[in-house]
Amino acid sequence: FYAVRPEVVYIELDRDRMAQLGVLPEAIVQELQAHNVVADAGRVEVGPEFLTIEPTGIFTDVADFERLVLSSVSGTSQIYLGDVATVRRGYQDPPAPILHFDGKPAVGLGISTVAGGNVVTMGEALKVRMAELIENVPVGIEFGVISMQSDAVTEAINGFLVSLLQAVVIVIVVLLFFMGLRSGLLIGFILLLTIAGSFIFLKAQGVILERISLGALIIALGMLVDNAIVVVDGMLINMGKGVKPRQAAIDVVGKNAVPLLGGTAIAILAFASIGTSQDRTGEFTRSLYTVILVSLSLSWVTAVTITPFLATRFLKVKPPKEGAPADPYDTKFYRGYRGFLAGAIGKRWITVPIVLGIFAAAVYGFGTIEGSFFPQSSRTQFLVDYWLPQGTGIHQTEQDISEIEQYAMGLEGVTHVSATIGQGAMRFLLTYTPEKANRNFGQLQVEVESFEDILRIKPQIQRYIEENYPESIPSVKRFVIGPADPGAVQVKIIGNDPKELRRLSEEVMAIYHQHPDAFNIRTDWGDPVKVVRPILAKEQANLNGITRQDVAIALMEGFEGVTVGVYREDIDLLPVIMRAPEPERLNVASITNLQIWSPVAGRAIPLTQVVTGFETVWEDEIITRVNRRRAISVMCDPEEGLDSRILNFARPRVEQLELPPGYELEWWGVYKNSTEAQAALTGSMPLFFLLMVATVIVLFNSLRQTLVIWLTVPLAIIGVTIGLLATGLPFNFLAMLGFLSLTGMIIKNSIVLIDEINLQIGGGQSVYDAILASGTSRLRPVAMAAATTVLGMAPLFTDPFFNALAITVAAGLTFATILTMVVLPVIYAVIFKVKVTSNAK
Repeated sequence: FYAVRPEVVYIELDRDRMAQLGVLPEAIVQELQAHNVVADAGRVEVGPEFLTIEPTGIFTDVADFERLVLSSVSGTSQIYLGDVATVRRGYQDPPAPILHFDGKPAVGLGISTVAGGNVVTMGEALKVRMAELIENVPVGIEFGVISMQSDAVTEAINGFLVSLLQAVVIVIVVLLFFMGLRSGLLIGFILLLTIAGSFIFLKAQGVILERISLGALIIALGMLVDNAIVVVDGMLINMGKGVKPRQAAIDVVGKNAVPLLGGTAIAILAFASIGTSQDRTGEFTRSLYTVILVSLSLSWVTAVTITPFLATRFLKVKPPKEGAPADPYDTKFYRGYRGFLAGAIGKRWITVPIVLGIFAAAVYGFGTIEGSFFPQSSRTQFLVDYWLPQGTGIHQTEQDISEIEQYAMGLEGVTHVSATIGQGAMRFLLTYTPEKANRNFGQLQVEVESFEDILRIKPQIQRYIEENYPESIPSVKRFVIGPADPGAVQVKIIGNDPKELRRLSEEVMAIYHQHPDAFNIRTDWGDPVKVVRPILAKEQANLNGITRQDVAIALMEGFEGVTVGVYREDIDLLPVIMRAPEPERLNVASITNLQIWSPVAGRAIPLTQVVTGFETVWEDEIITRVNRRRAISVMCDPEEGLDSRILNFARPRVEQLELPPGYELEWWGVYKNSTEAQAALTGSMPLFFLLMVATVIVLFNSLRQTLVIWLTVPLAIIGVTIGLLATGLPFNFLAMLGFLSLTGMIIKNSIVLIDEINLQIGGGQSVYDAILASGTSRLRPVAMAAATTVLGMAPLFTDPFFNALAITVAAGLTFATILTMVVLPVIYAVIFKVKVTSNAK
């Protein structure tokens, strides 16, 4: 439950009447405790039974309080509590927190799914139950939905399923176009079989359908057909030479099973670091690795078993006619590629510098690409954080939020507005971090008809608040897909002296203000607040038998109130609070009229007799610590664009500030999250890269061939740089995962090509002829594998979460294919000092 205001019993004292009748607050407290506490008076054994004796007299109604009999100080008279106080039942005041829905007071109910439960199933059951209970809801009470995660999940899954279907169709169409009807349908069937089988194994491992797992399946889609393409293409070539289908299957699988297994293992190892990452980012994206592991492993199994089995029965290749060329690669297209490759190898000392020059330009261009952590969400809802100066009362915050609510609800495209005052909302989303309790904080969750409406409405609300509430710090922002903390750019200053920390924080905020895109600039300490301190006259207080605690209680009774008991009503426990009437407690000037009981004088005396005066000082209401040391966080958010722009601007300037001895700076926010995620990812990366290198060495038993393969990997940055610069997308955490997967794809294609070179050399070809023949024979399967992967990524190009990853893989693999089929043979020729033979075509 959220924003449920507990009921209390208020006893509002008439101090003038109490003074006239000689009644003390202490007498009221004693009588309340005597009449409103259930206690066993004793037990008695009666025969075989053991009975409890319990007296009556406990209050059963709020009206009983007013009939409570009190004695005067002199003991000469008795009166009712109702004669000197007003007793009423009411809600806790001031309230905390407060919830509004569409401008009306509300009570929120949060329901979470049990561990291992299905949020969609729970959501549907909840809707059914709400429909059953609607007839029991009192008139005037309405249901409203702030966030139904099951609907969001269903919508996201349906969208990804459509994208998955589109990707499957795209891949199959590409296969049909380039490989013919029978071959395309065969590989398409193997693809669907692999996907269906993956779902079975993923369910056994507890992987559910969600954004990451479905996106991973789309990412893996193009790679799932790579192995099958190599097998089918090899069988088509052999059968075109007149080899029987069964023998063609045996030959192709025999030659390619181990290299394809090694390539598949390397593609999986490229993702393994995210699967072993132990931070919260790794937890968020771990299903990506699981899906890749299961689906790629199954694709190799189906490629060397079911694919050749079905190919022998369904592939039909006409035997070559008499007089026709025996070489299927003796066509204009293949002759053109072979001639270009021969020229590149023959002019290798020109080719290599050109490639290095392009690589150097790409590295420079990559340095200009902006970085980020996780992208913003396309959710049709956004947040409005509203901060007033520290110390502002919750009623003032509620008043401002109510006015902002009315403005937001009047904007075109807004469907619902919910507001929380006094603290953040209940956590309704994994990536949402609720703000801690604070009376001067309010938050609106604005729901719109479409994502495009956010881009139009967001600046309107920001501008309205800035113009009409100049003392506030407003922040209108979208949700982030991924781990997020309040304050995207955040520096934490650690030290001992609060004043010095305040001074340094003001210098940092001044630097933030210099950046045009920085807004919502604040500290987590807020502003210093005013504190009224009664100055106790110790000698006078001692003479009257009054302690500091007595003064504190008197002040509490005169304003906020003191809890003096608990009223039991059935199963509810209602606090009993004694305080002054509203006109007195809302006027700070009444502090000088307070009375305090003096046991020495035997009567109540003015508080001013033991308090010489009142001073107003400024204090920090909130102080945060890091490792038991005071630490103040100075934070801001980007109004538009990426947080990295502000960070890159502010960081060198902030770090140039002179810090006193014993003080230090730490960067938190997105920078810290990103750094920790990358550290967790790169921590295990060397191990998996070592395993990838070892796998290549085991496959070829050659260090030089391994070197040839790995020299082509860094060149992938050429395509990545071109793709990200062309689209304007940042190199975020998902793009980094895409680069890792790209590494596996490049190595896998390189393995297939190097293995073919070894086979050609083993068949008696010269090294030079083997390079040309291998490039020619592997051109179609490598190009087909790249085309299916790139085009299969197309549905993710517009997805805000995966678009940077998809562009990284698509652009990188497009250029990597060229690198594999042209640059790798050139590097091979350089490393092995291959001579150009005169009989080579």
